[in-house]
Amino acid sequence: MKGSPLRIVLVVCACVFSWGIIEGESAAGEASGLPPLTLEKAIKTGLEKNPRMSASQFQIDASAARISQALSGLYPRIDFNQSFARTTNPAQAFSIKLNQEQITLQDFDPARLNDPSPTNNFASIFSLSMPLFDAGQIRTGVNQAKLGHESATLSADRTRQEVITSVVVAYAGALTAQDHLKDIHQTLETARANDKMIRSRYENGLVVKSDLLRAGVRIAGLEQERLNAQSQVDVAMAVLNAAMGVEMDHMYQLVPLDKRRSLPLGSVEEWLQKALDHRPDLKRLKSQEMIAEEEVKKAKMAYLPRLHLVGSYEMDTEDFSRTANNYTVGLLLRFNLFNGFENEWKVQEAAANLQQVKAVIKQFEQGIEVETKRAFLQAQSAFERIRVAEAAVGQAEESLRIVRNRYENGLFTIVDLLDTETALQQARSHYLRSNYDYTVAMAQLYLAVSAVDENFQ
Repeated sequence: MKGSPLRIVLVVCACVFSWGIIEGESAAGEASGLPPLTLEKAIKTGLEKNPRMSASQFQIDASAARISQALSGLYPRIDFNQSFARTTNPAQAFSIKLNQEQITLQDFDPARLNDPSPTNNFASIFSLSMPLFDAGQIRTGVNQAKLGHESATLSADRTRQEVITSVVVAYAGALTAQDHLKDIHQTLETARANDKMIRSRYENGLVVKSDLLRAGVRIAGLEQERLNAQSQVDVAMAVLNAAMGVEMDHMYQLVPLDKRRSLPLGSVEEWLQKALDHRPDLKRLKSQEMIAEEEVKKAKMAYLPRLHLVGSYEMDTEDFSRTANNYTVGLLLRFNLFNGFENEWKVQEAAANLQQVKAVIKQFEQGIEVETKRAFLQAQSAFERIRVAEAAVGQAEESLRIVRNRYENGLFTIVDLLDTETALQQARSHYLRSNYDYTVAMAQLYLAVSAVDENFQ
């Protein structure tokens, strides 16, 4: 009975090993059957299918339609009205018969004038109105619509860059998650090899049972990490699919990115100047500022008079057996003398909105400065961390080789061996994280200065 606990532990460890091997082979088999996906293809898919791209295009179409809508004010307006009236009102009845050209001498009889019979009239009226001078209201509206279209185009350009960046970041995240899972499998293989060696030494009476138990606990912990790493791969893939605008359950075999790394060239001030010169969202805000300036002009022009050409063509009939017609052509001048200070308050509102846009622009420029500096410094930091982490991986691998040899010769304890294994795993994890941080920082830096394109690598 004394050896019973040991046998139980060995059986449990054997089951864990077997299950881990089966799962690893299954994952490898699934990975080999997955369609490959390069970053270039992922970006292309995102630009084609991400809903934000469609939304920005619809925004451009709507802004283009607003230009035509504003220009329509320059054309004459023609309306048609059809009405029917039946009346015994003396004045209206006489006027209707006069429009119908049916007045006779008998209609001037005072009795008929004062108490007319019910009179019917079908009136068909074509009316025309065309602005000759509107104090620049239409012209200002057209300018605002054109600026709005420019703003929508700039917004779409920024959206395009943001979609590309989101795909790059999601791709790097998914690739890092896959690499982390591979690293866990590699660590598991090392741990199993060490376990095999420890079991052999235990059977030969060279180590105590606690060494074998510690090795089993180590493998069980790595199995839990493997399961967690697999879930991280699934989540990262879902994020990538969302960035590309495709179904969430798609899985891919990602192609590793180019490992060549370089520090961002130039100073942070140069990058900041690029951002201020090229950011489409900043240009969009400046277009909004110009729109607000036009609104101030429009509000002030409301004090000026307006002149319109007006005209109408009317056809009147009682029963459509006989029709009379007439026309009217004239000019209409409208000049507001007092409207409760409405124009004054509109000017003040437009001026306040203009100052608000100016303040937003200033705040946005400060945000660009912070965003650019942060991305620049993070890229520099990640670049340096990559070199340190890469050297640490090599040192940890060599350290594990030395410690394992010495453990086999009875010079080191199981704690030394497991600590060295853990150190190697952490070094690999730091290397993967540093590469991910570098890719994300560079993507954010390019986005900050509006230098993102489809060929990001």
